[in-house]
Amino acid sequence: MKIAVTYENGQIFQHFGHTEQFKIYTAENGKIINSEVVDTNGSGHGALAGLLSVLGVDTLICGGIGGGAQMALAKAGIKLFGGVNGSCDAAVEAFLGGTLGFNPNVKCDHHDHHGEGHTCGDHGCGHNCSK
Repeated sequence: MKIAVTYENGQIFQHFGHTEQFKIYTAENGKIINSEVVDTNGSGHGALAGLLSVLGVDTLICGGIGGGAQMALAKAGIKLFGGVNGSCDAAVEAFLGGTLGFNPNVKCDHHDHHGEGHTCGDHGCGHNCSK
């Protein structure tokens, strides 16, 4: 099993579409056997699901995530556990132990902190929460 977590300084980065790094964990029999930090190389919202798929990831733990990205992950067969915050390592340990607190109805939550007063919809960055 490969688990990806949106990553920033050891913490879960809170906006999937803007994450610059993922921490990728390989787990077997409920234990982490390897982990590495991988750069997204500037990939944006839509391309990130493809990147994770190429890396062989089957599970994603993240903070906020929009509807379009959720659909791309579902299409790639990647299970989503969103609405999570705190330490990446602790979240993966909790996931493997069956105790991860997550929000199955997580929604796009990055609007209005760009300083531009976006509404949820297509706002020019290639991300559309309304789909």
